[in-house]
Amino acid sequence: MATVHKIVHTESAPAALGPYSQAIVANGFVFCSGSIGINPQTGAVPEGVEAQTEQVFANMGAVLKGAHSSFAHIVKTTVFLKDLKDFDAVNKIYAKNMGGALPARSCVEVARLPKDVLVEIECIATV
Repeated sequence: MATVHKIVHTESAPAALGPYSQAIVANGFVFCSGSIGINPQTGAVPEGVEAQTEQVFANMGAVLKGAHSSFAHIVKTTVFLKDLKDFDAVNKIYAKNMGGALPARSCVEVARLPKDVLVEIECIATV
């Protein structure tokens, strides 16, 4: 049986930087590509990990909304940090934006991220 999936695209979040989708809905889940802190209106990336993380959540929220989901429906996130020294700062913003939701999560330090941003977050949520 073929899997039916739907491509999610919203103008309220930055367009994909390559040959991929902002998200895919399949089998009751939305699989969101990594969100980085690009302002979708200006294309600019704010300075500092806190401002970038706030923009990441704005972008991820827009994609989730476009998929008829929300932060409350997230079951798994992966956080990519340029520097694990930013863990506490990102965690505070993560907790504020996730509310009471406590999805499974991985957090890793990486050598480099697209556009040389400091943080990227991807997620899987139910629809």
